[in-house]
Amino acid sequence: MPAINLPDGTLYYAETGRAAASPPVALVHGAAGSHLDWAPELRRLPGARVIALDLPGHGKSTAPGRDTIGAYARDVVALLDALSIDRAVIVGHSMGGAVAQQIALDWPARVAGLVLLGTGSKLPVDPTLPDRIVNEPDAALDWLVEWAWHPSAAPEMKAQGRQMFAAAPRAVARDDYRACQAFDTRDRLAQIAAPTLVIGAEDDRMVPLKFSRTLAERIPGARLVALSGAGHMFPLEQPQQVAAAITSWLAELS
Repeated sequence: MPAINLPDGTLYYAETGRAAASPPVALVHGAAGSHLDWAPELRRLPGARVIALDLPGHGKSTAPGRDTIGAYARDVVALLDALSIDRAVIVGHSMGGAVAQQIALDWPARVAGLVLLGTGSKLPVDPTLPDRIVNEPDAALDWLVEWAWHPSAAPEMKAQGRQMFAAAPRAVARDDYRACQAFDTRDRLAQIAAPTLVIGAEDDRMVPLKFSRTLAERIPGARLVALSGAGHMFPLEQPQQVAAAITSWLAELS
């Protein structure tokens, strides 16, 4: 994976479709995740240049994790700068959706479009979760897997999901969820000017569909797609459906 240098370390990313003429697509994963939270179908969207990054402290990125959504947003913008990308479609899942909103509000000229998956303007994090991640890691991981995946998800998929959650350093995961707790754009959604696609899952227990509905209702011109039979990790559970929705929307955006 290629990398860019930040003042305090490196930020890794994977890239496909470099010759695409439309605005590049940047995939921003959720708390305690990595670029592997995006299924291959999403990392290789047809006709698009796609950049899937590991946020600082996650995956292969050596820069330390951050403790605010705003700090992660600055890192994504730094990646765009390093790659000489003036404007991109920012696609964010869960915490990554919060990062995407922050970029759209603070750097609107850099955003050609937003795709917000399984996220909200205020994220419903269990107040005990950050400390449990550090003090009761096994129990916290069990809880995350139980709530993040749909009950019908294959056992091997859930087991792989547990390994993915466990790969993040505990302090990084704790700070991610603390950053999610502090995030709140409810009073600013009407300021988002970028074309926006919102995708939520009817059976998402971590960020229920009502949070997606609120985004779609309050962001001017936003469109909502609701998936059935999937949980919070629907970019991995139903990648074909998600990729199809995004690809269709990108075609209209172009």
